[in-house]
Amino acid sequence: MGTTDSTGAEQKKLPSIAFAGGGTAGHVFPGLAVAVELDARIVWIGSTAGVEKKLVAEAGIAFHGIPAGKLRRYLSLRNFSDLLRTVAGVFASVRILRRERPALLFSKGGFVSVPPVVAAWLCGIPSWTHESDFDPGLATRINLRFCEKVLVSLPETARYIPERYRAKVVVSGNPVRRALYAADPAQGREFVHCPAGVKIVFVIGGSLGSAFINGLIASSRPLFPPGVFIIHQTGASEQRAVDTDPRYFPAPFFHQELPDIMAAADLIVSRAGANTLAEIAALGKPSLLIPLPQTASRGDQLRNAEVFRAAGAAVVLPEQEARPESFARAVVELLEDGERRATMGRCAATLAVGRPAQTIANLIRTRLA
Repeated sequence: MGTTDSTGAEQKKLPSIAFAGGGTAGHVFPGLAVAVELDARIVWIGSTAGVEKKLVAEAGIAFHGIPAGKLRRYLSLRNFSDLLRTVAGVFASVRILRRERPALLFSKGGFVSVPPVVAAWLCGIPSWTHESDFDPGLATRINLRFCEKVLVSLPETARYIPERYRAKVVVSGNPVRRALYAADPAQGREFVHCPAGVKIVFVIGGSLGSAFINGLIASSRPLFPPGVFIIHQTGASEQRAVDTDPRYFPAPFFHQELPDIMAAADLIVSRAGANTLAEIAALGKPSLLIPLPQTASRGDQLRNAEVFRAAGAAVVLPEQEARPESFARAVVELLEDGERRATMGRCAATLAVGRPAQTIANLIRTRLA
């Protein structure tokens, strides 16, 4: 993958590919997973206010920030100002694309991806967009009008695409970072100082954290038996007092160590964001899912979770039923039933077919050949 450290001569020999997307890590990590599989000069277009600026910079990729508004499905006075930001984002993207002259733009979604996709269409640059969720979000529904291809994670997603655009659909799977396939559970245990023989529950509420899950963990921890070790990604906004419990390892965000930690877990407790589910499937891990309710989202996590539940890969605990006692009971029951967890893990693995990041990179190389 081309980086900002490459020499000018080397970069001229490589094709240029622009990536767009952000807002959450779930719109960044899959794109980065594809980028590392490409022999190309990569540039990334995103919002300077999102997590993508930091994550992309850490990956050594040139980042270009643009104004970005939020796409809402409800009436709000902020829709007007955000529409102006979105239009400004289109013009900023046009300037970037004309300067960088990429051969293709790959969009990983989020509201910030819309201006670059529209700009690519205006500049005559082919663009592809990828949808991770079971059914497409609003950004994808807008982008598919301007894109050459719409890549989806599951075959069932195609029926949510308007019929006139279905010829654009390609089932590619959901790309995950390469490190997941080489994850080392022993390294994960060592990182959190968890002794051998102790069962690990890894709790993750998404890259931005989940206030509900954080509160649930705080209330339910006293209910767990001594032989349970909890690793908890709390999110950067969570501020809690120092905790000296040797069975509890909280952190705002896990970076390179995340694959090893997930591999070490006997059970993963999570929301039902598509990116985390793809990582769970790639590792073949059993999970207990607490999806965002319809009142707090468009319902995509409920549908994502249902895919895993129907496959036998996860237990789904609706948020309205997730109380400290019921949650702790569900976790302990799973930890005590190794055979059930093994079956759930095998079922999860069936939802991860091949290496999606490599598949998408190969498709891009074929398109540009």
